[in-house]
Amino acid sequence: MASTKFIESAEAHFRLNIDPKYNDQQLRATVNLPKGTGQLRESTGEKLDEAKNAGADIVGGEDLIEQIKGGFMEFDKLIATPDMMPKTIDEFKKGKVEYRAEKTGIVHLPFGKANFSEEDLIINLLAAVKSVETNKPSGAKGVYWKSAIYVHKWGLRSG
Repeated sequence: MASTKFIESAEAHFRLNIDPKYNDQQLRATVNLPKGTGQLRESTGEKLDEAKNAGADIVGGEDLIEQIKGGFMEFDKLIATPDMMPKTIDEFKKGKVEYRAEKTGIVHLPFGKANFSEEDLIINLLAAVKSVETNKPSGAKGVYWKSAIYVHKWGLRSG
């Protein structure tokens, strides 16, 4: 059924009963997907001046890695120079995914690739659901989950 020349992502979209404009209802976290993501993420490294001159807003090396491990996630894209990739890429290759609720309270979370087995996708999806539940904002009141939709190679599903 694939109509693209790349392997499509399997994604979950969770509509939550939260309003992220309030501090106590914001959701931003990471989840370690047991079966990986099939993707790579990267970080910035040694050639700091080149990165800054190219327009990077934040640059760093080991110090930036430590900040990120401590929870700093105030960025949209993270790009690495080859010298830094081995230091940061392992955990993302193993399945670490960052997610946050957008202003409407919806979380978009990739949980695998279309070429994963159905069992692996289910294991990753359950880990994602558990993470969203575990990281429920303190200000979330009433029914937390409004709806959940996931898309993978077998089509659209909702729950």
